[in-house]
Amino acid sequence: MNVYKTSQVRNVVFLGHGGAGKTTLAEAMAYATGVITRMGSVDNGNTISDYDSEEIKRKFSINAAVIPIEWNGLKINILDAPGYFDFVGQTEDAMSVADAAVIVVNGKAGLEVGTIKAWEICERRKIPRIFFITGMDDPNAKYMETVKQLKETFGKQIAPFHLPIIEDGILTGYVNVVKMGGRKFVGDNGEYVERDIPDNLESDLIPCREQLMEAVAESDEELMDKYFSGEEFSNEEISKALRKSVISCDIVPVQIGAGINCKGVNMLLQTFEKYFPSPDKAEVFKKGKNQDTGEDVIADFDETKPVTAYVFKTIMDPFVGKYSLVKVRTGILKASTTVYNPSKGIEEKLGKLYTICGKNISEITELHAGDIGAVGKLTSTRTGDTLATKEWPVVYHPTTMSKPYTYKRYKAVKKGEEDKLAQALVKLCIEDLTLKTVSDEENRQLLLYGIGDQQLDVVASKLKEKYKVEIELLKPKFAFRETIKKKVQAQGKHKKQSGGHGQYGDVVIEFEPSGDLSRPYVFEEKIFGGSVPKNYFPAVEKGIQESVLKGPLAGYPVVGIKATLIDGSYHPVDSSEVAFKTATMIAFKKGFMEAMPVLLQPMALLTVTIPDKFTGDVMGDLNKRHGRVVGMTPDKNNIQIIEAEIPMSDLYGYSTSLRAITGGLGEFEYVLSRYEQAPVDVQEKEVRERSEANNK
Repeated sequence: MNVYKTSQVRNVVFLGHGGAGKTTLAEAMAYATGVITRMGSVDNGNTISDYDSEEIKRKFSINAAVIPIEWNGLKINILDAPGYFDFVGQTEDAMSVADAAVIVVNGKAGLEVGTIKAWEICERRKIPRIFFITGMDDPNAKYMETVKQLKETFGKQIAPFHLPIIEDGILTGYVNVVKMGGRKFVGDNGEYVERDIPDNLESDLIPCREQLMEAVAESDEELMDKYFSGEEFSNEEISKALRKSVISCDIVPVQIGAGINCKGVNMLLQTFEKYFPSPDKAEVFKKGKNQDTGEDVIADFDETKPVTAYVFKTIMDPFVGKYSLVKVRTGILKASTTVYNPSKGIEEKLGKLYTICGKNISEITELHAGDIGAVGKLTSTRTGDTLATKEWPVVYHPTTMSKPYTYKRYKAVKKGEEDKLAQALVKLCIEDLTLKTVSDEENRQLLLYGIGDQQLDVVASKLKEKYKVEIELLKPKFAFRETIKKKVQAQGKHKKQSGGHGQYGDVVIEFEPSGDLSRPYVFEEKIFGGSVPKNYFPAVEKGIQESVLKGPLAGYPVVGIKATLIDGSYHPVDSSEVAFKTATMIAFKKGFMEAMPVLLQPMALLTVTIPDKFTGDVMGDLNKRHGRVVGMTPDKNNIQIIEAEIPMSDLYGYSTSLRAITGGLGEFEYVLSRYEQAPVDVQEKEVRERSEANNK
């Protein structure tokens, strides 16, 4: 592939609902520009972007893929992002380097949840976008109805640039609203020829054209005067004004096509050239900081500055190897040079540079500011790091990733493969930053966190297929606590004679609730007359300290107790610290079980953000999960924010439930807030299960 300057580069991410046709459209564009000689299909598992075995098996995108194409003197880096919500981390990787977006909408399905999510992520990052309504060769496709849905949902920015021409139920061409001309599809690679505009489209064409001319007028005062005086705009004025409006997100064009038949692809390429910005003209600048001076730095994609590059994705493949995908933000990145990673404080020697097209790689000598490529085998560099120079050690702020809240307990199916499993999971977590592993020492379990259950299932499958290690995913154990509800007095006596010095310790301890669940215990002594010598007080506290680690009720840590040593006895020869510690532990177990022991369950403070229309259903589901709503706050755009306290154990599976209730529009987050007494049935169940597990 040729080397391209910054002005010749376009970085475009494909977004949309799962199954809308993003991968098929990317495949069509690769075919139309000669990257491939034959179009693959998702169903056949032979597309260039969905090359992973899991994607082929499941027939949807899991990873963000880069497909660079060359057209009319441009290099267009297409970033094909997953549409399913569990793989949002991959979408966020792609979004971190995109300068514009195509939101793909299925003409038959119309507006879907993924369409709204795609719009929201574009809004947050303020990047220009267009809607591409695909599948228009389907007899059941509804173009104008879909446009109406888009306008009602996203506002007057939505502007149809194209109207489909359908004859005898077949998509034969389109009307270019901007140029007021008809187009007829010819051939099988997206080409077209001019034709007349059918009379039956006049009723749709006039309002669409009027909306565009109003947008052109609003972009400039002189054009506004010209519009009100009734003068016609020139094609150059229209094109220039629309480009400005698209880049500033004041207009969002709508175009049509059919990816599977390669229709509409050439118009899309023209849109990339005309209306989408090169990196140096995009208004999506990235902030960084010079580590030496503390000075703020803006990535302006100036080729003349020292080189800086942002690592936006890492590929760790047991067969292909490790590749770090980068977007050059200033300067020119050249092969066989040394760069500095300010985040890690190390130098990295670059070998070859590559362009990656799906799973295919090809060498390149250099990458100019704004371009995307890959570097092989960097030792310590990870996703989110910056490559720079020691003289200009700039660190760019890493992209914000969605936080994983879904988790399961995991273990290797075969004993002895724990190390192999751990190494494989490290690699998968490097590839996807929404995955993480946690060692829960308290409950002696390993936890795998992700965005949703589907993502965790894919991880299990990847481990088996790629890394040859099987994993079992289980419901996690939850971190209960134990405490007492009443005041009791208990004696513990440890007496042992075994020849020579014996062992003797005798304590009387008062146990009661301390009222502070944030601390395991409070220890005091009220000894009179020297019944227990002072030098044994530390041993008594040590016995309490060890006892609270594993409570007598169900083996969970103990919190919120006060232990007061009030009496006891000792032997001048046989007493020892060990004996008093043992006596204390006996008293603790006896007293704890007599003091109305209860189980405390961890409570989460849950925040759910949903469209207002789902409020009733979501609150009903929270009630079933023993949640208590503590606050409701209406937000803009008919959004409701619900805060509720809910047992952590009842949050298990909530991601799937909320997604089902809201069609994927609901979002949630939570933090562990406090502990409260568990219901009797929960306590009985937990005590029974722990007892059975201990007796195995």
